[in-house]
Amino acid sequence: MGINKIFAVMMLMVTVTFSASTEPVVKQITVGPLHHFFGYIGHVGNTPWNASGRYMVLLRTTFQDRMPEPVDKADIVLLDTQNNYAMEKIEVSGAWNPQQGAMLYWNPEKPETQFFFNDRDPETQHVFCVLYDLETRSRVREYRFEDTPIGNSGVAQQGGYFLGLNYGRLDKLRKVTGYGGAYDWTDGVLAPENDGVFKVNINTGEKTLLVSFATMADLLRDDLPHIDTAGLFINHTLWSRSDERILIYVRGNWKPRPKGTIRVNEFLSLHDDGSHLVRHETFPGGHPEWGPNNTLIGALDRRQIVYDVDSKKVVRTLGDRDIFPNPEGDIALSPDGNWLVNGYGQKRDTTYVLYNMEDGSHFTTPTVSRGLYQSGDVRLDPAPCWRRDSKAIAVPALAEDNTRQTFIIEFE
Repeated sequence: MGINKIFAVMMLMVTVTFSASTEPVVKQITVGPLHHFFGYIGHVGNTPWNASGRYMVLLRTTFQDRMPEPVDKADIVLLDTQNNYAMEKIEVSGAWNPQQGAMLYWNPEKPETQFFFNDRDPETQHVFCVLYDLETRSRVREYRFEDTPIGNSGVAQQGGYFLGLNYGRLDKLRKVTGYGGAYDWTDGVLAPENDGVFKVNINTGEKTLLVSFATMADLLRDDLPHIDTAGLFINHTLWSRSDERILIYVRGNWKPRPKGTIRVNEFLSLHDDGSHLVRHETFPGGHPEWGPNNTLIGALDRRQIVYDVDSKKVVRTLGDRDIFPNPEGDIALSPDGNWLVNGYGQKRDTTYVLYNMEDGSHFTTPTVSRGLYQSGDVRLDPAPCWRRDSKAIAVPALAEDNTRQTFIIEFE
């Protein structure tokens, strides 16, 4: 039996009633023995679906129980949602990890046919970003920078630019988000002047260093004198919905923490041109998401909150601790802005809470399995991603055969 027929035969559906009119339905859309997942959280508008919803883009791997080595490739596959999720291999990536995949992002300027992914040169181990086109089934452009070989770390929600990070540095300082063996031009430098957060013009290929680690250290030194003991790195480079603001977490002395050092974990924001770099004393933690008008949804004091980045004030609390048992879970705001999803682990399972931003109504979906992948670099994060019609999310979970697969939870 062909694999596409297996998809149709093995479609898994679980239905749980939470109201009189709507039932969330969980569908398993990929099957083993290989593993299929999108990778990254669906915040800042990121989604596996193209503009029409006809196609989904995922990674396909042969293993899930270790971090990839330089020789390990992942297939990039296209799923046809109108043909029982028939699968087609269209590309290969050598720059990926279980938590973030290959940083797959549809191009906002051509969201029906073009998407980005990270790759690496097998000889130099230089990481670069690729722009791929479905119509020609080819790479439209490769964004290679020999002096600073960066990969995509987030595409502007309105299009035109992507942010870039040194994934070789991340491999050494925050392995779960790095690419094993990738080239790092700043190896051993705690706060380099020629590394940090980059901005790349998608159409011209022009690259700009928006803010360096040296500049970040200068900003933080008065309040954090121990900054000079830390090898700094960045987690989360998130464009606001208007692309006017960028959020970054600058971190250092992470895991394993060097003996006698103090961890650095700071929330900074800046304007899209690199100006107005600001340290925020209030720390909206978890895996934050941008809301409207330069507000940020995150976690503070075990509550789900909305924080105004410009005024530096908490402007709203969402629900309570009964509704959001873990506000630091993976969160994503629906494309229409009406619903917030919060995914969090409970032992071997993952639960998703859907919260209506207007009236506070909410419901919890059926759980999906994460098995023993509960911690460490190869953990199975909740990572919800919205479908563009705001009526479903794609999530990763373990199937009955213990392979990592993609599931869809539909609400209507």
